[in-house]
Amino acid sequence: MKNIVLFCAAGMSTSLLVNKMKAAAEAEGLEYEIAAHPLSEASTYGPEADIILLGPQVSYKLKDTKAQFPDKPVESINMQDYGMMNGAKVIAHVKEVLGD
Repeated sequence: MKNIVLFCAAGMSTSLLVNKMKAAAEAEGLEYEIAAHPLSEASTYGPEADIILLGPQVSYKLKDTKAQFPDKPVESINMQDYGMMNGAKVIAHVKEVLGD
């Protein structure tokens, strides 16, 4: 099972995207654990992640987060996919990055 962790400003709006991503992953038969947390909790939840995704509102922290987790893929969620809550496109990007 792969662990996908999304970080955003407060963990609220991103939880909506998490639900869409879970549905898309389930439809494809992918075993992904997906959760959203505030970026302030990166040191708690980042180490267990296979991939870290940043919401557009915290994408300015991409460089810092990559430095904090140099052994993990850290990506910004596409702003349009985030705004449209397009969980399937975000899952497609995760699959591409993870080689699934």
